[in-house]
Formats: sequence, C-alpha cells, structure tokens
Amino acid sequence: MSDTLLLPLAALTFPNIDPVIVTIGPLAIHWYGLGYIVGILFAWWYGKRLVTNPKLWPDGQLPMKPEDLDDFVVWAAIGVVVGGRTGYVLLYDLPRYLANPLDIFAVWQGGMSFHGGLLGTILAMVLFSRSRKIRTWSLLDVVAAGVPVGLGLVRLANFINSELWGRVSDVPWAMVFPNGGPFPRHPSQIYEALLEGLVLFLVLRFLTHSRLKLKTPRFVGGAFVCGYGLSRIFVEFFREPDQQIGYLAGTGWLTMGMLLSLPMVLIGLWCMLSARPVAASRPA
Repeated sequence: MSDTLLLPLAALTFPNIDPVIVTIGPLAIHWYGLGYIVGILFAWWYGKRLVTNPKLWPDGQLPMKPEDLDDFVVWAAIGVVVGGRTGYVLLYDLPRYLANPLDIFAVWQGGMSFHGGLLGTILAMVLFSRSRKIRTWSLLDVVAAGVPVGLGLVRLANFINSELWGRVSDVPWAMVFPNGGPFPRHPSQIYEALLEGLVLFLVLRFLTHSRLKLKTPRFVGGAFVCGYGLSRIFVEFFREPDQQIGYLAGTGWLTMGMLLSLPMVLIGLWCMLSARPVAASRPA
C-alpha cells in the first residue's frame, strides 16, 4: 500500500484532549496517572466484593478476609509501579536511562511495561499471601478478575497522550496523531482498551459468576494471563513498534510486545488446563 494514497484528509480528527486534567500549584494531575489510581482502586473494591460472596467459593468458605485486600492494595501499588518501571527501563529503553539515570524516577512522563508490572504484582502476591497464610492462587484469581478495568483506562490515557499509536492505515477510523507524522494511523490504543479492558473483564466476569471458576484455583488467573497475551499479540499487528527497538530480528513483523506476550499465553493455558477444584477444607 502506497503512503501517498493515505491522505490525512480522509482520517478522523484527533480529539486533542489535554493530558493534564488539572494543575494545582506545582502539582499536575495527568490522565495517565489517574488511570493507574482508578484501576488499582477498582480492582481493590471489586476483589472485596468477590471475597465476600460465599456462592463463588468452595462450600461457601471465603478464601480471605476483606481486610486482607485492604492491606494488599499497598503491596499491589508498589509492585505495579516498581515492576512496570523496571521492566520498561530494562526491556524497552535501557541506553537512554543509562545515559540519564535520574529519568528512571520520572514516572509521570510515562514509560511503564505491563509485563514488568505483572511480574512485580505477582511477586507482591506471593510474599503477601505467604505472610497471611492465604492460598496464593486464589489471591491471583481475585486480583486478576478486576485488573482489566485498569488496563483499559491506562490505554485510553495512552490515546489521550498521543502515544503508542498504530501503524499507517487507510481504514475509515484511522487518525492523524499530533506526533505520529502526516499519515493516518490505527488508533491501536483503543483496540487495546477494548480487548484488554472491556472484553477481558467480561470474559472473567463470566468465568467467576456464571461458571464459578473461583472454586478452581488459578483458572481465572490463568484466563487473565492467557487472554491478555492473546489480545496483546493481536493488537501488535496494528501497533507501531517502539522506535528505539523496531521490529525484532529483521522480521518486519515481530515486536517486543509479541515476544513477551507469547510466554503469557503458554503459562495461562497451563494454569487453566492444570487447575482442579479443591475442597474448602484443604490447607492453603
């Protein structure tokens, strides 16, 4: 397809929403940061609803106390931020941060890796569940069930920030992004918000409430991990790869996002296929 045929005049108009919601003195509140905060708070609130519903658990025995999630939300926030930032620095833009190490702490400028944030949160779950004698797989299931909402909100913030846009395209809903060159591009952030956010949340909601899969530890968590991996791999075919990395191994199609998401699909499938219902009396 020739770029000359992709005329900006045929594209949708980018809304140009200010990335900063409000400025109070030296403090600026960004949509990006708000997406993370609301996402974490929603997962906390939703998780408490799950662990107080006896119908969802084996023999009606609740897996943990709501107060446990009150305490875990702090652990989760640390895991998301530290893991997400570390993953981005190491996997996506290490030379830049080696040259400017203080930029590592400028998280308000963006630059978070979902895969790093996931590993950070999993580590927090393992340490927390062991300290509270909670079944780790059940904590994973509870947390995973509410995470897609936050993912969707952060992807919408990426769209507002005009970042992580898609490849050049002539689809009717393509947009000319302010910093994406003169040609229309896929609004791939919206694709991710719909798949990783709305669709994945509804799938997990079906598993928890219609199929009662919280009675089968690690099934819901596995579905989340696998579902995210599949969604991310699919969207990567429409998303422009990070400029500092480009396509891997000179393939012209393989991206870092795909490479990191493939193990998620395999691990998620293993979790679901190996999950077995347990009796409520089984030790955590």
